[in-house]
Amino acid sequence: MNKQAGAETRERLIEAAAETVRTEGYAGASARTIAKAAGVNSALVFYHFGGVDPLLLAALDRASEQRMTDYRRAVERARTLEELAEIATAIYRADLEAGHITLFSELVGASIARPELRAEIVKRSDPWIDFVEQTLERVIGGSPLARLMPPRDLAYAAITFYLGVNLFTHLDADRSRTDALFTLARRVAPRARLLTVRFPRRGPRARRQDGAPPS
Repeated sequence: MNKQAGAETRERLIEAAAETVRTEGYAGASARTIAKAAGVNSALVFYHFGGVDPLLLAALDRASEQRMTDYRRAVERARTLEELAEIATAIYRADLEAGHITLFSELVGASIARPELRAEIVKRSDPWIDFVEQTLERVIGGSPLARLMPPRDLAYAAITFYLGVNLFTHLDADRSRTDALFTLARRVAPRARLLTVRFPRRGPRARRQDGAPPS
């Protein structure tokens, strides 16, 4: 197998693996099933990736890389919690339609019984926690809300909520209750506006003008 053919086979297997997990779940993602979807011999799963789990992790890496690029671009224009809430809702709906979070959720579920997979999932979750923390730090950093609820803690809460919402979606056939959660977030965000105001720090000049002794 030449280099170009090998690269093409890898791409087909990665795409087939992601689609198989989205439609059949982790339990249905065998080497034979994935290879059949890719139109190749199942032995190539092991030749290129060493097994099914490494292939599924490669598929998760590919999806995460694409989404991270898109979402960084989406949130960079957000300046308020209201705007973040609107963008988060759009991201959730896009992920739901494309099945991105389903891939992650299936692997999280599988990691309960497979400790070696758990460590890999945790490693791949950290960049997303960092991404959410950096976004929140930019939007609310230095505000009373950030002191009350540090961006790192909020990032953990956001990732946990997002994963939980995706799992619950499977029980919410018409998505009405899930959509209601995001509607609630958009209603609450404007009410937290005062807590995100960054008040200027008072320097020596300001303290002298109001009669306070200089530092």
